Amino acid sequence: MQIPVRQTSGAAIFSLIAGVLGWTLLPFLGSIAAIVSGHMARAQIRREPDRLDGDGLAIAGLVLGWASVIIAVLSVIALVVFFGGLAAILAFLSQQH
Repeated sequence: MQIPVRQTSGAAIFSLIAGVLGWTLLPFLGSIAAIVSGHMARAQIRREPDRLDGDGLAIAGLVLGWASVIIAVLSVIALVVFFGGLAAILAFLSQQH
């Protein structure tokens, strides 16, 4: 009796690679690709669990992609708050004179 060999999902591998690229060479595009392909890979693996493997790779790609997007959004918010506060302080000081 031969045990069937499970194949690693190509979408899961792509998700992990795109997640790493999202932190290095392709910041926004790589992160979005990691998120989309990670969700696709997990759905594919759930549909065919006896044939496909790589759920951990897909989760790692998802984590890298979402973490990069969240940090980018928080950075933009921090910049807006910082420069908005700086503008408010300068406006307040200019009114005092």
